[in-house]
Amino acid sequence: MEIIQSILIQPAVKVLLSYATAKTKVDQEYDFYIHSPARKLYGYYMNQELVGCIGIEIDDVHCVIKHIAVSPAHRGKGIGREMIQFSSHHNSFSSIYAETDRDAVMFYKNIGFHITSLGEKYPGVERFACLLAGATLLQLSTST
Repeated sequence: MEIIQSILIQPAVKVLLSYATAKTKVDQEYDFYIHSPARKLYGYYMNQELVGCIGIEIDDVHCVIKHIAVSPAHRGKGIGREMIQFSSHHNSFSSIYAETDRDAVMFYKNIGFHITSLGEKYPGVERFACLLAGATLLQLSTST
C-alpha cells in the first residue's frame, strides 16, 4: 500500500473513488485528501495496478473511514480488510468508525465492527454506524 498524494487525480483513483461516493463528488473529495492534513488516501496495488483505496480522516486518536473501494474484479479477496489493517497498523487509533449502507454492512461486521442502525438517514436508505475499538481493534492491527 502507498499513500496517494499526487495533485492531479489519476484516472484509476477517480474510478475507485466513484465506487465509494457520488461521481459528482469525486474531485471535491480528492481535493480534501490533498489539502487536509487530517486526511490520508492510500492505494492498494497488485502487480503495479491500483485495485483498491482507503481514505481516512484522523482526529486525535480516532479514525473515520471516509471512503473504501475495491475494483469489482478484485472484491471478495480480503483486500478491504487488508487496507483497514494497514491503516490501523501504521497509525495510532483508539477507534475506527465508518458509516455505510446495507450493501456493505456485512463487510464491516465480518471484520469485527460493532454495527448500529442509524435508521433511514435518506429517504428509503437505511444507514449503519460501524465501530471498531478496544481489543478487537488491537487484534486487527496486530494480525497483519
